[in-house]
Amino acid sequence: MKVLAINGSPRKGGNTDILLDKALEGAAASGALVEKISLDSLDIAPCREIECGKTREDGLSIVEDDIYVVFEKIKGCDALIIGSSIFFGSITAQLKAMIDRFQCVWLAKNFQKKDIFNKRITSAFICVEATDRTDFFDNAEFIVKHFFVTISAEYKEKLFCSNLEEKAAVLKKPKMLDKAYELGKKMAEPST
Repeated sequence: MKVLAINGSPRKGGNTDILLDKALEGAAASGALVEKISLDSLDIAPCREIECGKTREDGLSIVEDDIYVVFEKIKGCDALIIGSSIFFGSITAQLKAMIDRFQCVWLAKNFQKKDIFNKRITSAFICVEATDRTDFFDNAEFIVKHFFVTISAEYKEKLFCSNLEEKAAVLKKPKMLDKAYELGKKMAEPST
């Protein structure tokens, strides 16, 4: 079992980063192989698929940048945990850019009848925000859920953490850390 975490937050050592690490700790304790990638360290261009109307023969993007790292990591995992902090009521620009680059996958799936991500994986979403605006979580979750559908992932778990303004504030919230750890353990369970 391989569990992949994708950190959409640009803040290294921040609340999202810490919660993803805790989730991976739980997955590893359950025997899973774990890996985390940070989108902020990758070079992912904005989506141009709609404008150019072109994809590769296999249905993937014609723009060859670090999105191929993400494509391959997701193809190789059994479970995926996406993490994002809330910026202006939604997911971060880094995560949105990654999701937008899966437009080619959506086009291939819905118009060319190519199932690029044909291995069924489970997925989870960890989201952090500074206030207690649940509508921000709703907006972020809506986008991430559509991404999970596009890659044929079963949305299994979520953890929404409010009132985390300061960097690493979650370290003072042991219940949130425990919930992230338990989420990771659940993600390491074989899909039924």
